[in-house]
Amino acid sequence: GGTHLMTLTRLGVSNFNVADLDDFDYPNFNRQYGAFCSTVGEQKSVVMERQVKDVNPESNIQNFHQGISEDNLEEFLDGVDLYVDSLDIFAVDIRRKVFQRCYEKGIPAITAAPMGMGTSVLIFLPGGMTFEEYFCLEGLSLEDQVLNFVVGISPSMQQRSYLVDRRSVNFLKQKVPSLPMGIEIASGVLCSQALKLLLKRGDIVSAPKGFHYDAYRNRLIKTWRPWGNRNPYQKFMAWYIKRLLNKS
Repeated sequence: GGTHLMTLTRLGVSNFNVADLDDFDYPNFNRQYGAFCSTVGEQKSVVMERQVKDVNPESNIQNFHQGISEDNLEEFLDGVDLYVDSLDIFAVDIRRKVFQRCYEKGIPAITAAPMGMGTSVLIFLPGGMTFEEYFCLEGLSLEDQVLNFVVGISPSMQQRSYLVDRRSVNFLKQKVPSLPMGIEIASGVLCSQALKLLLKRGDIVSAPKGFHYDAYRNRLIKTWRPWGNRNPYQKFMAWYIKRLLNKS
């Protein structure tokens, strides 16, 4: 989230609603923008607000220090032109609520998930396919919700071809690997799409269509999944990935 925030700041965006309830710690060092020895123990949202102000002192930031919840969701989305998803991969319940409320309020919502050494992008537009229609998470266990989210956001699953140790992925223990290249690529791609959405200029590929660029494999794959995770290919992929992980 911090990388997206700083990229948008350097792009010239100056009005933000920011939410993050965590503090920086050493496990964040491999991927998060504001993670330094000097910031360990500091609240992430406070550090990032300070860094944004250091680039643009005139920026306007409304900081939701306690994170996003049902209690402050309306305030968080008030007056918002674009929602940039940076929630933790396991924060399924609030993610569903945020995307649904964005749809109801006519706010475009974009998520660019870092996947290995690349990123997979989905954009949900007002009047188009909804988050729930695409991901089909209703009634699933938390583990299956996370699995369906991963398979939905990354239909081509390019990163699986070079995942050496499948034990590094454990949805029950909320454990997934991450690399700084994926974060940085995701930010560049996401903010490019954000620019087009904010300026209302340029082609937008929206759900059920998306795309996945992987720098390790030197490949860009455009995806189209009618019916989202109800698509037979998606159902097979979810079954196959779950089978692989259960074997590891």
